[in-house]
Amino acid sequence: MWTPQEPVLLATARMIPRLVRHPVWQVRDPGQGGGTAVLLVPGFGVGDWSLSPLRTWLAARGYRPQTSHTGLNLGCTTELLQRLERRLDALAADTGGRVVVLGQSRGGWLGRLAAVRRPDLVRALVMLAAPVLDPLGARPGSVRAARSLARLAALGVRGVLDDDCFAGECYRTNRALLAARLPDDVPGVSVYSRHDTVAPWQLCQDPCAEGVEVTSSHVTMGLDPDVYTAVDSRLRAWARDRR
Repeated sequence: MWTPQEPVLLATARMIPRLVRHPVWQVRDPGQGGGTAVLLVPGFGVGDWSLSPLRTWLAARGYRPQTSHTGLNLGCTTELLQRLERRLDALAADTGGRVVVLGQSRGGWLGRLAAVRRPDLVRALVMLAAPVLDPLGARPGSVRAARSLARLAALGVRGVLDDDCFAGECYRTNRALLAARLPDDVPGVSVYSRHDTVAPWQLCQDPCAEGVEVTSSHVTMGLDPDVYTAVDSRLRAWARDRR
């Protein structure tokens, strides 16, 4: 667990040894994934590097983890979604099958948007600490940081959120997509924590997905062995179905 008083780097440094000593990390089966593609989508304000441990873990088990190429995930929701769809299209063509999407925080609900729009490309969806019920219902500090980008956009800075993402057509369209049911053939898993100080756990409980509760924080969820254990069994089932 992480507390607001504890530096993020310290919490991360403490979680990594716990993860690599855990059986879920140490026990490997290179044939498990059978080449199933997994697209990893990071959270708001962080890059693909933030999911590097998951990428390493997946690759060691025979999956094909791929980065999202969405940068720091600070851009317009519609533009990021289009970028994700192009990435999914290329991966599905390359691997000959639909792709598992695993996203954290904003990456999780971007993945859900892609699953609703393009179920032909998405095999399954894992959302880590993703406030899909109301992305703007995150803790005030996070929302203020996001809205500050809209002010930069108004000054001419490109590639960041703008006012349309908060109250315009972009917001209305994507909010409706988030409220839509996940397709029947796209199983979803929503991982949440009551210790999350960024995304309230109540907003992370997607009614169309299987809920899994863990005890890690928002920022350390990608290093929690309980998360890996929960994801492991479901990935195995999806890989078997693919084969």
